[in-house]
Amino acid sequence: MGHHHSRGTCTDDPALLFCEDFESLPPGEAGSPHWETDTENGTLTVEPHPAGHRAGQHLRVRTKGNGKAFLAVTDLAPPGNSFWGRVRLRVAAFPTAPDWAHWTMVEATGRGPGYIRPLGGQYVPPAGKNLWGVGSDGGPTGDWTAWQESAPARAGVWSCVEWRMDASDNRIEVWFDGEPQPDLTVDTRNHGGAEVDFVFPEFDTVKFGWQLYQGDPSPSGYDVRMDDLALGTERVGCER
Repeated sequence: MGHHHSRGTCTDDPALLFCEDFESLPPGEAGSPHWETDTENGTLTVEPHPAGHRAGQHLRVRTKGNGKAFLAVTDLAPPGNSFWGRVRLRVAAFPTAPDWAHWTMVEATGRGPGYIRPLGGQYVPPAGKNLWGVGSDGGPTGDWTAWQESAPARAGVWSCVEWRMDASDNRIEVWFDGEPQPDLTVDTRNHGGAEVDFVFPEFDTVKFGWQLYQGDPSPSGYDVRMDDLALGTERVGCER
């Protein structure tokens, strides 16, 4: 798969494995030869940013109930099975029911077991709020989300989120608006699953979007905005 370059934040940087800033796409139903879509009870549209925000266009992700809507980057081959990611995002509202409602915004998969989720979280009743947490499903460690009370998910605000997948120790690290979130780090032995090693699959696909796994949630629909998606062999950062 070739790079996708256009004006805006996507530059001819050899460290980029993928970049999409939506500036060269027509408004309306989202589509591109550089990525695929994966939706069920959900839609992906390219829209102008609302007045008062930045100029240009973004991806709007909308779902109903426990629907999903993802932009899927396929045919990736990150060197050493390691890479960095970045996305700017805004979630209108997170779920407040059912208890432990679980959602994913970035998911990485490949050859071998495991749906690896560097960006997701849960509604945690004891905390009375949604909390970010790195997670995994389907691999030897089972189904888990290592949410942290130090990482509350805030609705209605734009954030720049970065993550790193480091295969040398099956380590995932997360940054919010340039600030490291060490509590969210997981690795081979330190994670939220069964007492076995956490091991990455051989990554070839990364999905950006929204999926909620429980039925009859409150609210009944979800409205997410994303922009400046990037994957690279080096840290992309939030400055561009």
